[in-house]
Amino acid sequence: MARKVTVVISQGQSANPEKRGLEEALVGALLMDHNVEVTVIPHLYDLAPGSTGMLCLEGITGDMIVASWLFPRAAHWTLDRGGIKGHFGQTLLESEDEDEDDEAAEAEDEADDKPRVGGRDLPNRAIYHLHLAAQKGPEPFIAEIKRILSEASVQTVGLMGWIGGSPKPDSLARYLDPGKTNGQARPGPAESPAPTNGSSPDNATTGAIEPIRIDETPARRWYPVIDFSRCTNCMECIDFCLFGVYGVDAAETILVEQPDNCRKGCPACSRVCPENAIIFPQHKTPAIAGSAVESAGGLKIDLSQLFGAPSAIEIAAQERDTELVAAGRDAVGLAVGVPKRQANKPDEPKDELDDLIDQLDDLDL
Repeated sequence: MARKVTVVISQGQSANPEKRGLEEALVGALLMDHNVEVTVIPHLYDLAPGSTGMLCLEGITGDMIVASWLFPRAAHWTLDRGGIKGHFGQTLLESEDEDEDDEAAEAEDEADDKPRVGGRDLPNRAIYHLHLAAQKGPEPFIAEIKRILSEASVQTVGLMGWIGGSPKPDSLARYLDPGKTNGQARPGPAESPAPTNGSSPDNATTGAIEPIRIDETPARRWYPVIDFSRCTNCMECIDFCLFGVYGVDAAETILVEQPDNCRKGCPACSRVCPENAIIFPQHKTPAIAGSAVESAGGLKIDLSQLFGAPSAIEIAAQERDTELVAAGRDAVGLAVGVPKRQANKPDEPKDELDDLIDQLDDLDL
């Protein structure tokens, strides 16, 4: 039997009828393709370690296609944080209102010679991400999935390796029930043969295929996700955050150690990150939520400073003070965690941005 490609549909946090309609339209269309195995999980960002949804994702050992309401960059590094690792698969689907500057931004990132943490010990597989908010109907997503399958020659092991190994049958039983809607686990593999093609044993003889659905309702979460393809391990986030969210691993690399210590709604550490490497996937501002890193020909400038508005660092300090006071602690303003570690580095030659700033100063605005 040919191996199947696993397409993961990550549901929206709310039961918005338009979102649910798109999700189910995708499920219905994909089930018509016998080379695809469909898995429906709760919102990716809310999955906790050890949850049924996370165990499900851990069981997918080959390439996979993930359709979610998160920006692709946010979805990829959210998975990476959960131990679901892989190379970032190339997709061609763009947002209806997306401009053509992304290719230039990507080229600039590739030319950047700063040392980045990057992906470490990545398995030999690709994870492709489709942003469900990028298009209004299912057709563009179906077309892109077919393109990925045909042009990339994707081959996945799917669930077979997991079914034959760990976790134990009692924890696997709930995961294997594709049609469960009442929260009850079906009998484990010892009592009922495990499905091997995405269909339940009950309808295997009829040829009907059902998606695997993870029926759990995780609590909504709020925590930072690190894009290690951009992170330089400068440690400014750990200096700035006063809530114990960040830590370091054995290799002295930054990590989100205590995600649930993060203050809900606060994106302050993202604003102070000099490399735009910290993502809050649920934030209303696309740049903080993980959209493609904005660029303008290599020249980046905080225009707020030109017109007297608070700078990003000042906004971040204000947001942090608000959360400190709410937690019964004293506000610290710009006095703690703001000085840049890079300030102690030797001066570098002026670049185009420095020249632009000098020209603006000469204008006497």
